[in-house]
Amino acid sequence: MTASVATDPGLAGAGWTARRVKPDAFLVSVASGAEVLAALNDFLRTQGIGSGRVSGIGAVSRAVLRFFNFATKGYVDQPFEAQMELSNLTGNIARKGDQIILHAHATLGRSDYTALAGHLSAATIHGAGEFFVIVSDVPVFKVHNDALGLDLYDLA
Repeated sequence: MTASVATDPGLAGAGWTARRVKPDAFLVSVASGAEVLAALNDFLRTQGIGSGRVSGIGAVSRAVLRFFNFATKGYVDQPFEAQMELSNLTGNIARKGDQIILHAHATLGRSDYTALAGHLSAATIHGAGEFFVIVSDVPVFKVHNDALGLDLYDLA
């Protein structure tokens, strides 16, 4: 641990604590019982982070995964109630208008060592949630693509 990290007083918000570890990087801990996306979105909002990426691990007691159906251009939600390992959460951070959008996917491990995966709609931390947020110095925006029915990067 570097001296600048050790002396950093840290940050806190609704269901999370964090510490800046580099000018463009944070470690974020989401509290047991907190909804992970709500906590991460609160962190992003309070820190003014509008673009970047997030990754993390932990454990959850409940999750809602979504699967995009291209035929209907809509998501199908599936809730799961069980203790599960959050073996991976990967997401991107962008803006859509004035709103910060966290788009996250997750892989969840069950007690029988099978895995579930999909777009993460919600998850309740059970024990620990540890995340790494990298901030982009370039603003990233998303726009709705009507043909696909999805919000995609606006790289024009």
